[in-house]
Parts: sequence; C-alpha cells; structure tokens
Amino acid sequence: MEFMMKKDVGFTTTTEYGELHVAGDEAYGFRPFQLMVASIAVCSGGVLRKILEKKRIQIEDMTIDTKVDRIEEEANRIEKIYIHYRIKGENLNENKIKQSIELASKNCPMAQSVKGSIEIEETFELV
Repeated sequence: MEFMMKKDVGFTTTTEYGELHVAGDEAYGFRPFQLMVASIAVCSGGVLRKILEKKRIQIEDMTIDTKVDRIEEEANRIEKIYIHYRIKGENLNENKIKQSIELASKNCPMAQSVKGSIEIEETFELV
C-alpha cells in the first residue's frame, strides 16, 4: 500500500474498495488505533465465522463490540482490547462456541501479530 500525505492532516491511500483516509485527528480520517482495533476484531470474527461453518454450526448473525484500554504515559499505546461477540442462532451450544472462539484467536493473523504486546480478551453472548 502506498500512503500519500494529505494537504491538511493525515494520509490517504486508494484501495479496490475506495479511498482510505488515516489521520491522528478524527475530523480528517480514521485514527490509526481505530484501524488496528478494527483489524484485530474483524479478523478474529472472520476466522470465527469460518470455524463455525467448518463445524457446521449455523449462526444467523454476529455483532462484534470492542473496547480499548490505552496507556497515556506510554505514547497512548493500546494495552488491551476487549472483543465481545453477540451471536444469534438457534440451539447454539455455549461450549462449542467458546472452543471455537479460542481456536479462532490462535488462528487470526492480526491477533497473533500483536501477541505479547497487546492483551486481547474475548467474551460472547448468545442472543
């Protein structure tokens, strides 16, 4: 990816899905920490979805909520990401969902990339 400096603030890149604007100020684009959290959460959710499909566990819908703890004294770095899955479906087995989330965490490239530097806590509820 090539990022070009914008005239005012931040950078932009063009992808096959359109322009992506990234800046330290939300008024000018996505903040870098938002993209990192989104990458980890969506990667984890995507891997979870594939695992559930392979296990023939059918879900109707999934929503991912995130919360972030940052350490201001350390350049405001991300310390911990909380990922909460709300999974909708009929007759879902909580134990199988829990096992699938643990497996997804081990197989998500984004989560594995930050292992040891950012703690990731995953929870779920069946709705």
